[in-house]
Amino acid sequence: MIYRKLSLIVLLAGIIQSGFCQSTIESTEKVRKGRPDITGTFLVDFGFNIPFGEAGNFNTNFWGSRTLNLYYQSDKRIGSSKFSVHPGVGFGLERYKFSDNATLQYKAGPGGAFDSVVFVPAASRFTQASEIKKSMLIMNNFDILLDLRFTVNPNDPNRSFKVSVGLKGGFMYDSFTKIKYRENSETKKLKDKQDWQLNQFRYGATLRIGVGNFNAFAYYSLSPIFQSGEAPKGTELNNFTAGISIAAF
Repeated sequence: MIYRKLSLIVLLAGIIQSGFCQSTIESTEKVRKGRPDITGTFLVDFGFNIPFGEAGNFNTNFWGSRTLNLYYQSDKRIGSSKFSVHPGVGFGLERYKFSDNATLQYKAGPGGAFDSVVFVPAASRFTQASEIKKSMLIMNNFDILLDLRFTVNPNDPNRSFKVSVGLKGGFMYDSFTKIKYRENSETKKLKDKQDWQLNQFRYGATLRIGVGNFNAFAYYSLSPIFQSGEAPKGTELNNFTAGISIAAF
């Protein structure tokens, strides 16, 4: 799985560079060695997921429920003003660690088909397991984002105070549960790739505040985690993420 993700990131970087990069070298200028000639910004977000709403049995551990975003944004200043727009694309990788070692499972309906999702103890999946060490739900998304930014000194953005508000939307290309457990003195992992009735599309609002290349960020998903009417009983949740981000280049 890690190799697949790395391949996707490399492919994305190649597409971005071919589509957005342009030469800014003039005959009277010298190019600094070791610094890529890239017109935009690579952004890395690290944050914690905090579900809001009716949790039901969706009980998460704060430290284990994390988000890693890998984005590229172009920089478009609006005339000579202090405002700029920043469209971008990238990957949003979300993890939810269940605090009570529960996991998701499909439940058969009246006709015998598996048509609903419920929470069950992770231990029920392994009759020989001596210990459940970790149970997680993982969602990987491809995102498109657009920020409107105010920069106090746009002529020196690397040391200036900035505030950005924006929108983000995306689609989920991968989802699975992961259980780590002990059996016969060995540590094992089980991944179960399903859509788990999760919302395939997400959209929400973003906020970034910081100085130079370092920011605090927040994201609130206006779309629920599960599809409407398909969530486990008693679960109606939206996600809030908060953390820090670092801009490169």
